[in-house]
Amino acid sequence: MLTVSIVLFNTPRIQINTVMKSLIDSLCVHILYIIDNSPNDKWRILEKEYVGCGIEIRYIHNINLGYGASHNIALQEAIEAGGDYHLVLNPDIYFEANVLPELLSYMNLNLDVGYILPRVTYPNGELQYLCKLLPTPFDLIFRRFMPKIKWITSLNNRYELRNSGYYKIINPPCLSGCFMFMRLSTLKKNNLFFDERYFMYCEDFDLIRRIHRVAKTIYFPCVTIVHNHAKESYKNKKNLMMHIKSAIRYFNKFGWVFDNERKAMNKAILIELQEK
Repeated sequence: MLTVSIVLFNTPRIQINTVMKSLIDSLCVHILYIIDNSPNDKWRILEKEYVGCGIEIRYIHNINLGYGASHNIALQEAIEAGGDYHLVLNPDIYFEANVLPELLSYMNLNLDVGYILPRVTYPNGELQYLCKLLPTPFDLIFRRFMPKIKWITSLNNRYELRNSGYYKIINPPCLSGCFMFMRLSTLKKNNLFFDERYFMYCEDFDLIRRIHRVAKTIYFPCVTIVHNHAKESYKNKKNLMMHIKSAIRYFNKFGWVFDNERKAMNKAILIELQEK
C-alpha cells in the first residue's frame, strides 16, 4: 500500500489540481493525507471534490506546526494503517503516470533501499542538482552568499556531486526532501520521523541522513518529476532567517567542524562515484 502526504499553506488551486492529477493518474495511491496549515479550512472541500477518484482523502486542518511535524502526523497514521511505502510530496510537483509504479517496482526488488528520489527538473526541463554530500557549514554559507566566485563554484559542484553526471543510480547520503519516497518498515523499525525541532528547512537533510545510516538512499534517474521550485529563502528575508536558524540547529546536532559520520558517508559516495 502506498500512502502520500502533502502539506498546504495558502497553496494556490492550480498547484493542488496539478499534483492531484499526477497522483490520480498513477493508479497506485491508496491514501492521501492533506495536512492543511492554512489559516482557514477552505480546502476541506477537496474531500468531496475527489470522492470516487480512487484515492481515500484524509484532510487534517492544523495550526501551523511546521513542515516536519505536519508530515509526522501522516507518517504515524500511515504506519498504523499498515502501509508499505509513503511519499512526502511538495504540492509544487507534478509527474507522469509511470513514475510512481516505476519507483514501487524498484523498491519491491531492492529491499535494502529505504528512500528513493527520481530525476528532478524545473518546468523548462533544466536539471535540478539535488544529490549532495552531507553539508559542512562552509558549503551552505558559500553557496548562499558567495555563489559567483570561481573556486566556490568548484566547491559547490563537488558538494552537489555534479561530476556524477546525474544519469546513473547512486547512493548519496543527502538528497532533496521535495519528493521523499520511503519504505515505512525502515522508518518503523528504526523509529525514524522528522525532527520536529525544525520548523522548516534542513529537516529533510536530517531525516535522510538518519535513514542512510540503516538503508540505502537512492537517486534513481530512470524516471523524472517536475519541481516548480521558487527558492523562497532567496527572495524572502523571513524565510532566509528561518533557513539560517535551521542550519544552526542541524550543525549543533551533528557537528560543525568535527563530524566523523559526515566524513565517512561523504567518503563512501565519492568512492562509489569513482568506481562507477
